[in-house]
Amino acid sequence: MARLETEILLAFWKVHILHHAGEEPVVGAQMLRELRRHGYEVSPGTMYPLLARMHRMGWLRLKATRGGGPRARKEYTLTPEGRSVLQQIRAQIEELYREVVKGEH
Repeated sequence: MARLETEILLAFWKVHILHHAGEEPVVGAQMLRELRRHGYEVSPGTMYPLLARMHRMGWLRLKATRGGGPRARKEYTLTPEGRSVLQQIRAQIEELYREVVKGEH
C-alpha cells in the first residue's frame, strides 16, 4: 500500500510544485516546507530528484547560483511548457472533483 500511496502522492506533489513555480521562483527547501504544511511527508531525497526530473521534462527552468558547485542554491520557475501542463491538470482536477467529490456524472 505504501508504494501505491507514494505513486499517487508524487502526482499531487508535482501539481503543487508547478503551481508555486508559476507564482514565483521556488527552491527545494521551500517546497519541502510547503508540502509539509499540507500534511505531506516528503524527504529531501525525494524532493530534489523530483525537481531535477521536472526540469529535464521541460516543465521547470533552473537558475543555479554561480560558482556554488553541486550544492548551489537552485531556483525553479515554470516554463511555457510547464504552464501548459498546469492548465491541463487544472481542467482535469475540476472534472475529477465534479465526479468524485460532488458525485456528478
